Amino acid sequence: MSQENVEVLRAFFAAWNAGDMDALRELHDASVIMNAPSGWPEPGPELGRDAVMRQFQRLRDAWDADWAETIGDFVDAGVRALVRFIGHTAGPGTGAEMQLPHVATVRDGRIVLNEYFCDHGQALEAVGLED
Repeated sequence: MSQENVEVLRAFFAAWNAGDMDALRELHDASVIMNAPSGWPEPGPELGRDAVMRQFQRLRDAWDADWAETIGDFVDAGVRALVRFIGHTAGPGTGAEMQLPHVATVRDGRIVLNEYFCDHGQALEAVGLED
């Protein structure tokens, strides 16, 4: 089952990069929770699929363009999957680039918890692994 969870996380990034918000929505359980990284301007948590999707849409609306580049391997951690990514944005202004680890907890083929961390070591610790 855990490799399937990695595939759900891969599908998350494919949907995000394709701009397919409907597919992204379908990857999330109705009761999903999303926790932003420490220090994030909108700390959350976001509770429920509608709230999570509103936050994703706010992120999308803030930039003229955005995409996520996964770096390194997707990590199979049982009911959780982990990957580091670089979020790229363009305009207004100069845009931004931010590297974050994303941990997704998956149940029955849907994400029930999205967690974002400031550093990879924290993410590994969250899934019970070491750096």
